[in-house]
Amino acid sequence: MTMVASSDAGRSCLIHNQPYPIMKTMKKLCLVTAAAFVAAALSASAEDGSAIYAKECAKCHGADGKGQTTMGKKLKCKDLTVEAAKLGEAKIAAAIKDGVKEGDKVVMKPTKDISEADAKAVAKYVLTLK
Repeated sequence: MTMVASSDAGRSCLIHNQPYPIMKTMKKLCLVTAAAFVAAALSASAEDGSAIYAKECAKCHGADGKGQTTMGKKLKCKDLTVEAAKLGEAKIAAAIKDGVKEGDKVVMKPTKDISEADAKAVAKYVLTLK
């Protein structure tokens, strides 16, 4: 007896005349893998933001974002745990890239040579500070 795959069922098993179960499994596996990569990319972004913050920002703003370091007190840094939520990610990223002025006075210099993606990653990290 010869089994032929039905043309309207797509690829199917010649013995059982059913879709290959491995194909369904592979589709699910691909979706799960893609979701895992997206989650990892988002997580890596936050981790990168944390590392950049520790290197570039913590000396003034403090590891906790409260601005209570020696330099932070001298410069009268605002408490990021309070101010960040008011500003939002886009304004925080812009401040990181472009610096902050109050009138003609520079109150925070721009972060030197930081990419847009890294500025956004730091901004996302700052929003996690509590």
